Amino acid sequence: MRVITQETLGGPEVLTIVDAPEPQPLPTEVLVRVKAIGLNPLEARLRAGEFPLIGRPPFVLGWDISGVVEEGSQTWRFRPGDEVFGMPMFPRAASAYAEFVSVPAVHLVRKPGSLSHVEASALPVVGLTAWQGLVDIAGVGEGDRVLVHGGGGGVGHVAIQIAKALGAHVITTAGGSKREFVEGLGADEVIDYTTVDFTKAVRDVDVVLDTIGGDTVERSLEVLRPGGHLVTAVAEEDKELIARYEAAGMRFSGIAVDPDPVGLRGLVELVEQGRLRVHVQETFPFERVADAHRRLDGGHLQGKLVLTV
Repeated sequence: MRVITQETLGGPEVLTIVDAPEPQPLPTEVLVRVKAIGLNPLEARLRAGEFPLIGRPPFVLGWDISGVVEEGSQTWRFRPGDEVFGMPMFPRAASAYAEFVSVPAVHLVRKPGSLSHVEASALPVVGLTAWQGLVDIAGVGEGDRVLVHGGGGGVGHVAIQIAKALGAHVITTAGGSKREFVEGLGADEVIDYTTVDFTKAVRDVDVVLDTIGGDTVERSLEVLRPGGHLVTAVAEEDKELIARYEAAGMRFSGIAVDPDPVGLRGLVELVEQGRLRVHVQETFPFERVADAHRRLDGGHLQGKLVLTV
């Protein structure tokens, strides 16, 4: 099979396609013929050496996959021919930039017919981050005021839809060019962060979901109601910031996303109800992975990028 690997840290040019042995599933694992691979900004950081999550090269990046089960070993969950998707192994290496991946069956769910492989591969990391932040951690419910930072991005655009499905009033920050996009997802209020200070535009928020980090997390303290809850996907270990929130009587939680099949099935249910869609900004063939990573490095994405296999 072909895999995309790297021998050194660096720019997109370090990603190379090589031949490798097809993996063999261990007991309770399945071998998946990969049809599409969702790309995430984290992978660009790992490639460049900014975040040593999976050690030093050589390694194979990737987690988000959608594909077809080829075979399984001592598992009752899937049979050959089943279409599946998921985010296996995270935060350990899943080596998903490949034509075949062997993964624990419990980390996958069946792909609904309403999602293409491209769409399904784009959903797990961003979908589970938003689901675990809003549903499992914050317990968002009917009538809550929720502020989603970065509503036009991968996590943000899914979070808007999940919060709306939970009955929340959703406010989001987004660049002016993305206003129509986030309003189409259901955002009730849109704050153009390029021209408006969100701390001057919103108050009494029950839950803030942060995907930006930096001073955005610090300043979010100003918009929460007493006892409000900040959930962040990027500043979860800032002890000084946690102490500031707690001293102000607020809750502070970080998301360390994991490959939860219960959350994945919750996302599938929303998809099948027509209440959630994942936006793919652009697809790239497997052979153009370097171009895809150049696009990742550029930032300011609307939704997700996907490799097709």
